[in-house]
Amino acid sequence: MFIERFIHYLKFEKRFSPHTVSAYQKDLLQFSDFLDKMNLKMSDVTHIHVRSFMIDLTEHQIDPRSVNRKISVLRSYYKFLLREQLSEINPMLQVKTLKVSKRLPVVVEDEKLNQLLDTDTIFSDDFSGLRDRLVLELFFGTGIRLAELISLKEADINKWDQTIRVLGKRSKERIIPLNTSLKQLINKYSDVKAAALNNNSPFLIVTNEGSPAYPKLIYRIVNKYLSIMSTQTKKSPHILRHTFATSLLNKGADLNAIKELLGHSSLAATQVYTHNSVERLKSIYKQAHPKA
Repeated sequence: MFIERFIHYLKFEKRFSPHTVSAYQKDLLQFSDFLDKMNLKMSDVTHIHVRSFMIDLTEHQIDPRSVNRKISVLRSYYKFLLREQLSEINPMLQVKTLKVSKRLPVVVEDEKLNQLLDTDTIFSDDFSGLRDRLVLELFFGTGIRLAELISLKEADINKWDQTIRVLGKRSKERIIPLNTSLKQLINKYSDVKAAALNNNSPFLIVTNEGSPAYPKLIYRIVNKYLSIMSTQTKKSPHILRHTFATSLLNKGADLNAIKELLGHSSLAATQVYTHNSVERLKSIYKQAHPKA
């Protein structure tokens, strides 16, 4: 299957994030297992077998978006095989993705989130309390991704310019401005962190023991505090990224500027937030217009 060779290509040539590489590898191994069950070799695969794989996934109640992601992975894989002359055919040329319904980004109400972050009694003034508050403030104040937050280092904070340097997908660097209150919180947190922990970790967000933060810790922090002010089911870090983008758009920010702040490679990825703004306008119209 040449999977390991493809994974090496993703890591060192495409420079995908470890999370993305892991997802690609998992999807390809799942396809490999499917072929083994059918006693098929890679050289025998046709578009019919790929479609059978899709049917098998849907029969196991896999979400259409997840199925389409796996098909996208297979497309990349077979393009790689053709380029490296490891295969003479591309069975993906006759494979179409599944139709999916449009899903709007889930966001948190600005008022509720501001109330949470502005209530001093919710967060303690010790290291863990300041860290938890900083995690939420960074997500809502900068729109960075989970992986970007975890990899953020003290040296990435420019306190003079009030900016942070973020290393995004495919090692693409971008600069994001910090508001004054977020800068002050970072300063306070850094002082408490230095006094509370007997180590010189270069990472900004760390555990209570001073080790680099990890995804489950950040998920727990976000879920814990969003549960205080929201009953919505989804309470992930990405919800705060969506809220950041939607808040900017609702306040009149330029879509291209939001694209740069989020680190999107194309405007199409950012345009999904315009649908939330349209829904908000519809809601206001229904409430305010006498003919609505």
